[in-house]
Amino acid sequence: MKQKDIKALATDQLQAEVLKQRQEQMNLRFQAATGQLAKTHQAKAVRRTVARLKTEQSARRLAAMKKGS
Repeated sequence: MKQKDIKALATDQLQAEVLKQRQEQMNLRFQAATGQLAKTHQAKAVRRTVARLKTEQSARRLAAMKKGS
């Protein structure tokens, strides 16, 4: 997921996407542990997507705090 796509999401959609990506990350871990993971680069891509999503969440929280001050 690209950064511009992430910025376009609403806050509740952002949270839902984080949960979805975390579930995918867990599935990939299980596949890796059982030797069924064919595309090992997927784990890295999902991890980075989760980081992008969480960064956007924290940026929005900080912006809301500054706006409220």
